[in-house]
Amino acid sequence: MLSLAIISWGAFAQNDYSSMNHSEKDQGKMDMKDNSSASASITVKHSKSASAVIDRYLKLKKALVEDNSQKAASESKNLFDAFAKFNLSAKSNSEQKELSEIIEDASEHAEHISENSGNLDHQREHFETLSNDIRDLIVIAGSDRTLYQMYCPMYNNGDGGMWLSSSIEVKNPFYGSKMMKCGSVQQEFTIK
Repeated sequence: MLSLAIISWGAFAQNDYSSMNHSEKDQGKMDMKDNSSASASITVKHSKSASAVIDRYLKLKKALVEDNSQKAASESKNLFDAFAKFNLSAKSNSEQKELSEIIEDASEHAEHISENSGNLDHQREHFETLSNDIRDLIVIAGSDRTLYQMYCPMYNNGDGGMWLSSSIEVKNPFYGSKMMKCGSVQQEFTIK
């Protein structure tokens, strides 16, 4: 039964992402309430087009793990700048449209995080939505490295929250030093 669920998840994850509506509050957010410890794998194309975005996102995540609101604001400003420099020209028309929507929404969250230095809880709320946008961007644009989708079932009053990591070691950006190890690997993004 678990194998069937994982196969179904993999099939869903490889669907055409152009049907997602990123203008809605949840940006096509997948249901992350499954608290099973099994992880699935999704293969994305090898691409360096999102490298700067991924680098900046991971630095922002690290600042939140460290409970450093000022550093999170600074890194989020750098991420905002990386979105502005993202090159869409090599993508198909449908990918350009979808990526534009994702980048527009993600930029708003990055800007909001950068403007809220000193309010770590508020930054973390926007980081959760930003993480969904980054995941969607990677599915379409590809990645230059293996990434892990992590999940904390306790975040957001038990609704859970997802983030991306370059390591399978859990370092929770939603709770930082309060509950550093709360979470598990939910999915692995491998490069083809």
